[in-house]
Amino acid sequence: MEPETRPAVFMGLVKVGIFIVVLAAAFFLCAGRLDLAMAWIYIAVIFVNTGITSLLMDPELIEERSGIGKDTKRWDIVPAVLMGRVGPLAFLIVAGLDVRFGWSPEMSLAVRIGAFGIALLGMLITDWAVVSNRFFSGVVRIQRERGHSVVITGPYRYVRHPGYAGAILHNMAEPVLLGSLWALVPAGLVAVVTIVRTAMEDRTLQEELEGYEPYAERVRYRLLPFLW
Repeated sequence: MEPETRPAVFMGLVKVGIFIVVLAAAFFLCAGRLDLAMAWIYIAVIFVNTGITSLLMDPELIEERSGIGKDTKRWDIVPAVLMGRVGPLAFLIVAGLDVRFGWSPEMSLAVRIGAFGIALLGMLITDWAVVSNRFFSGVVRIQRERGHSVVITGPYRYVRHPGYAGAILHNMAEPVLLGSLWALVPAGLVAVVTIVRTAMEDRTLQEELEGYEPYAERVRYRLLPFLW
């Protein structure tokens, strides 16, 4: 890591840590209780996963993901905020209120553990994409100053946007592991935003990133093999 990048990398990690704490606080405040073992385990897994992924990913990518870089597509700012900030907060606020007021029927421990497994799988798929792709920005932009090029290793051998695929899996499973069916409503809306964003980002990359069009011809599917 270059000395001049260390402050930006450190601040990027601090921002992520603070946001995770805010998410946890929002859930427990809305739930009105702390004796929720599954939620505590889930939050602990997120912290550990974030720490390990941060150690494995390119330090320059941490800096890249800490803000909105130049040449960011203006149409992408709203989807990026919805997916990265508003959506996760909405899931946990609704889930917390659901726990407090009992809107959803009681779910068995087996169902919730199964959802936890799916959420973890989605998290790991996204981690794999982040570690494999040093250009995995939080916004859609061609990172010319970083030598942006097409990545064909890791999960990118199978689908063109594995990070989004993992995020959809994780986001749809999270409400269930927390015991809330109502939180599937904002999760579903964010999934729709993710699919639309995937299509728009893919079109941008085909038009502006050298080598992406032939890559798209070899790897035919955007999110799900044999489907789309």
